[in-house]
Amino acid sequence: MLQYKRILLKLSGEALAGADGYGLNAEMLERYAEEIREARDMGAEIALVIGGGNIFRGVSEAAAKMDRVQADYMGMLATVINSLAFQDVLERKGVFTRLQTAIKMEQMAEPFIRRRAVRHLEKGRVVIFGAGTGNPYFTTDTAASLRAIEIEADVIVKGTRVDGIYDSDPEKNPHAEFFSSISYLDVIRKNLKVMDMTAITLCSENVLPIVVLNMNVKGNFTRLLQGEKVGSLVHGDSC
Repeated sequence: MLQYKRILLKLSGEALAGADGYGLNAEMLERYAEEIREARDMGAEIALVIGGGNIFRGVSEAAAKMDRVQADYMGMLATVINSLAFQDVLERKGVFTRLQTAIKMEQMAEPFIRRRAVRHLEKGRVVIFGAGTGNPYFTTDTAASLRAIEIEADVIVKGTRVDGIYDSDPEKNPHAEFFSSISYLDVIRKNLKVMDMTAITLCSENVLPIVVLNMNVKGNFTRLLQGEKVGSLVHGDSC
């Protein structure tokens, strides 16, 4: 029996870059795809949202002099590039997928249609959501929260390269405090960099739990689905 049946997995674009720091790292793509394949084989229904920061970020230094709307659209296109790459590696592993985008690009992806996305999940396909929400000024964190609510996911899993939620960057501060469990309200009060405030608010209003874990530790994702305590849980005050 799985702890969570339907999961929205959020990966950053930087995670796909690996040690390269930019672009797509084939080893990281393979590693994450294998984790997803194992979870799918266990019976989990998995949807994916991938950031685009390894290619272009709308609020980056490179975009500083650009029109913000134009820069954000470029960021959305970067998420589609990452999504296409991830789709390719998953299907080479025998995992059926569907890519749905918030901006129409019929030659390479379906438009986002909630009922169709849910049906794909029910049929065992991994659904990848690209192009964010399709609107500027909204991050892929917010897109992940929105899509998770729309498909009635049981949880959002945010895959990072640290073990969970800390009060400061554990890669820079060895004394950073770790939170194994924390409420939405405390995330906002403490201004913790879990997801942006719009995303946290959406999850809070819809009582959608968030788990933050280290996706670079092999087996973390499947252990979470099997009910082990992995990473950090963001929840309502009543939990």
